[in-house]
Amino acid sequence: MDVRYSLVETAWGEFLVGWCGKGVVSLRFPGTFPRVPLARATGPALRLARELKEYLAGVRRDFTVPVALTGTEFQLRVWKALLEVPCGKTVTYGELARRIGRPRAARAVGGAVGANPIPIVIPCHRVVPKTGGIGNYGPGPHWKRELLRLEGALRC
Repeated sequence: MDVRYSLVETAWGEFLVGWCGKGVVSLRFPGTFPRVPLARATGPALRLARELKEYLAGVRRDFTVPVALTGTEFQLRVWKALLEVPCGKTVTYGELARRIGRPRAARAVGGAVGANPIPIVIPCHRVVPKTGGIGNYGPGPHWKRELLRLEGALRC
């Protein structure tokens, strides 16, 4: 797969999008990405840039940009299930495990959630622990808190 990278300027900072002809393959948060050769955004990268800006401005709730995911069969099932969690709602790791027909696989679900290559678009920030709080988030808990706040799923 020929992956190209472009920067997306938003009110929340500069994100790095990885993309190919089939769709978006990765999204990295400001301050969390390596230096890579950059390409002029076209196709999926342009569409993601528009949709991400709209989402972060609070005027978009869902993404329509095509994605090109690679992962294990289990990861792909978890990521697909994440796409079904509505904006403004949260789900626990255990509930997500039940939704994919693997009720005893909450830890494995956590691993797949943590390996999500396209956060925000595939809304892994909507997964919280059953014990309360917001849980972990690769780019940092402050990002998860702000995303949940933006969606109205976190009041404080």
